[in-house]
Amino acid sequence: MVFAPDTEANLRAAADLVNTGRRRDGHDALGTVADLDAFYSGWGYTTRHDHDDDELAQVRAARSRLGSLWTLERDAVADEVNAILREAHAVPYLVRHGSTDWHLHATVPDAPLSTVMLVETAMAAADVVRSDEWDRMRTCEADDCTAVLVDLSRNRSRRFCDANNCGNRAHVAAYRARRTGD
Repeated sequence: MVFAPDTEANLRAAADLVNTGRRRDGHDALGTVADLDAFYSGWGYTTRHDHDDDELAQVRAARSRLGSLWTLERDAVADEVNAILREAHAVPYLVRHGSTDWHLHATVPDAPLSTVMLVETAMAAADVVRSDEWDRMRTCEADDCTAVLVDLSRNRSRRFCDANNCGNRAHVAAYRARRTGD
């Protein structure tokens, strides 16, 4: 484990959120309230969830803002993280709920889902910046993919996203190239 469990979970959730709008097939996987409901339950959020179009629009705006983090250099990320935390009036505190041990929250319990997503990602990004590990926040190396990823491997070897099956496609292409060379 590279970071604390909540940091890693928040980074993965953020990448997954960003990638809902970066599918190679052009389909927006966060196009409906039902899609948002599935994302919410799939990632185990426990915060307020309004189940309406306004919330969906707010989460999609948050998705866009979070996606920009992957395009920034480390110092600029620190500025954006500070802006997100300041705008949300974030105050970190330790909580424990369900089967999840102590971890950080930084929003009031009834904060909008989009705010929770922004703040949790900002808190996780702060850990990455403080650890001087921002190079783990990457864009997929496949030529036809803009999805993002978080490389949490020990040897920093992750190159492809999970969103578009790019790793498998690259391996198949390499296999076929080797086979034609025989």
